[in-house]
Amino acid sequence: MLVLSYITFAIYISSLLMIFIYSLTQLNMLRYLLKHKKEKKKKPLLPTQLPKVTIQLPLYNEYYVVERLLKCITALEYPKNKIQIQVLDDSIDESLILTKNLVSKYQKKDIPIELITRKKRVGFKAGALKKGLETATGEFIVIFDADFMPQSNWLLNTIPYFEDSKIGVVQTRWGHLNRNYSVLTKVQAFALDSHFILEQIGRNSQNHFINFNGTAGIWRKTCIIDAGNWEHDTLTEDLDLSYRAQLKNWKFKYLDEIETMAELPISMSAIRSQQFRWNKGGAENFRKIIQKVIISKNLNLYTKINALFHLLNSSMFLNVLIISVLSVPLLFIKNVYPELSFLFNISGLFIISTLIFFCCYWHVHKYFYGGGAFSFLFYFKRFITFYSLVMGFSIHNSIAVLEGYFGKKSPFIRTPKFNNTSIRKNKYAKNKISIYSIIELVTAIYFLFAIIASLLIFPKADFSFLFFYIFLFIGFSTISYFDFKEGKLK
Repeated sequence: MLVLSYITFAIYISSLLMIFIYSLTQLNMLRYLLKHKKEKKKKPLLPTQLPKVTIQLPLYNEYYVVERLLKCITALEYPKNKIQIQVLDDSIDESLILTKNLVSKYQKKDIPIELITRKKRVGFKAGALKKGLETATGEFIVIFDADFMPQSNWLLNTIPYFEDSKIGVVQTRWGHLNRNYSVLTKVQAFALDSHFILEQIGRNSQNHFINFNGTAGIWRKTCIIDAGNWEHDTLTEDLDLSYRAQLKNWKFKYLDEIETMAELPISMSAIRSQQFRWNKGGAENFRKIIQKVIISKNLNLYTKINALFHLLNSSMFLNVLIISVLSVPLLFIKNVYPELSFLFNISGLFIISTLIFFCCYWHVHKYFYGGGAFSFLFYFKRFITFYSLVMGFSIHNSIAVLEGYFGKKSPFIRTPKFNNTSIRKNKYAKNKISIYSIIELVTAIYFLFAIIASLLIFPKADFSFLFFYIFLFIGFSTISYFDFKEGKLK
């Protein structure tokens, strides 16, 4: 029994250390974010001869947003003779008819727009982008997903950064059209803001690997070709191509000052499909790319370490799940074997990690809302909600990570868009109870038991993990609640 206790501690501590080291990388990026905010940003001048650009719009059953998308894209300020719009529509429902009619309408207005369809959806989004590239006439390739709405001067504000011939990608920051729709959209916005402000700025400032985010950015066409073109052997083709391009010494430019608005998923099923794809894709790319990064002679050790934790990003959900589940038996081990209590001091690493995340994300919050006492109180509430729900997603996302590491293949599941339609009326919303919601409900009960055990079972109340258990109970029960609620809509 004592040997099993030591094994449990070893696994627990290993996961704690991974989370702690990851938090240190976040802290390092905060240092560069603060430095970046003090720097004076110099915008390059618009070239006298504007280059030809191709705008690619990958679509799949986007009935609710295609009209909004095309209206926005056709209003971009750029010479008509210098632009090519490719609507890459793989739809298999009536949205394809709508797209054809819209494209025809804009063609009659002399808008340089064309529709490209495929009989077989081979390679999903990556396959569509690659197919479009075959006939792309632009020197630069602009990509927008169906739910994005760039401002009319977007191209004129981004193209000038390619004056540096070594830059292969320009990426802009995502904004959120429906940030305040629900607690779920608020948490998603919080997480994405942290990525785009803390991580993208931090990594780009240090010339570390960053990723094209799949949309709201521009590729130099020669960069795509040089890096090996789009590949569909992972669910995050954007991360894959980003690393392959940077391993070829192409530079990426991230523009936090240019915000491109987009719609956040509002249903639990939509959030799950997006989270699963992102986290599994991250793990798949770790398997595919990390060896190339490690053996590269063009990268310094610091960049390699940062890339390692960048590609391990999704595995943090797995580590959170491990320490969460193991913390309950460890609570009993602590009370049965008092001589092992010294090992629990290491648990303080999670508290330190949490404080580091709290500090880093506070500066992200200030980027948007400013400082001050009221802002801090607002942030404190947001952080607690975010932290709890992230823990609640740990089972679902850990399964995605494990599938990615073990090489299990799965199709690219698109995230349904809503554009002000309700979950009840949206035909793409699944509105059924996920098996994960049942598992998460059981897990919530597991941590409710842990809370009771901490307070009542032992001769003396043990507060070691109490607040941790409360976060976990809130997170898992909330996620499960939203899933059951949506499952009853139809």
